Amino acid sequence: QVQLVESGGGLVQPGGSLRLSCAAAGSIANIYDMSWYRQSPGKEREWVASVSTSGTSFYTDSVQGRFTISRDNARDTVYLQMDSLQPEDTAVYYCKIYGRDSYSRKTQYYWGQGTQVTVSS
Repeated sequence: QVQLVESGGGLVQPGGSLRLSCAAAGSIANIYDMSWYRQSPGKEREWVASVSTSGTSFYTDSVQGRFTISRDNARDTVYLQMDSLQPEDTAVYYCKIYGRDSYSRKTQYYWGQGTQVTVSS
């Protein structure tokens, strides 16, 4: 069984920074694309950023230049460094990976449990 464990959320003032982490645990064998999504109250979940196995990163326009996604393949972990945070970045942030379970041998998407990020003065 594969689990994703997120950490790093919290309350920060506008202009501040936070770093989110998401570690894959359990019977994960191979991890391909890794991504972050977020969901604000009353809104649909939206894609934020992705990083490929080669390290190429992609961002939604609203976070380009402020957020940085990275991965540590040795630790099966993806990070999201968030700088210059604004109130509109307030949301629950979820990580998602595309990977293979070594036990079931299935390749599928897995979601983290979510971590709250609140940007407020």
